[in-house]
Amino acid sequence: MRTTVFSTPLLTPLLRLIAIATLKLCGWKAVGEEIENPRFVLIAAPHTSNWDFPLMLLVALKLRLQLFWMGKNTLFPFGFGWLSRWLGGIAIDRARSHNVVNETVRQFRENESLVILIPPEGTRGKVTKWKSGFYHIAKNAKVPIMLAYLDAATREAGMADFFQPTGALEDDMNKIRAFYSTKKGLRAENS
Repeated sequence: MRTTVFSTPLLTPLLRLIAIATLKLCGWKAVGEEIENPRFVLIAAPHTSNWDFPLMLLVALKLRLQLFWMGKNTLFPFGFGWLSRWLGGIAIDRARSHNVVNETVRQFRENESLVILIPPEGTRGKVTKWKSGFYHIAKNAKVPIMLAYLDAATREAGMADFFQPTGALEDDMNKIRAFYSTKKGLRAENS
């Protein structure tokens, strides 16, 4: 896998210290523990603001989590795409089908340790139905889904628990969404 903000020699430890200090200064608590040899799909919700990403980046650095995240291709503009990729980004062109699920499952098969962050809402706006790609990736790759969250009401962000997909998509999605039903995003009107 390529070098990212989470795996750059010498720089990552310094960024980790900055992340810890920044979270403390901003009054946010990172929840979760370091996981050795992680292999899972990470979903993070609610996704209601542009500030969600930097906050979760700080949490991931503090928890020593090396992850990659999927984002729309417009987050990788010419001249700055390298920065998004260094931050762990994988560009997704949502206008065309690229077999993202199958390609991601293949990456899980080929890598002993891999964490892919996917925002299930697919947007920062209010949505009534989540996208299910993250679920299909986890089920087909036979890896769990880590439920990560951001809760502005408690000023906590981090990882809660693993969820193992059963194959009953609708029932599983209802259980996953029930976990997030009490979490408030930075922009509560979009939660």
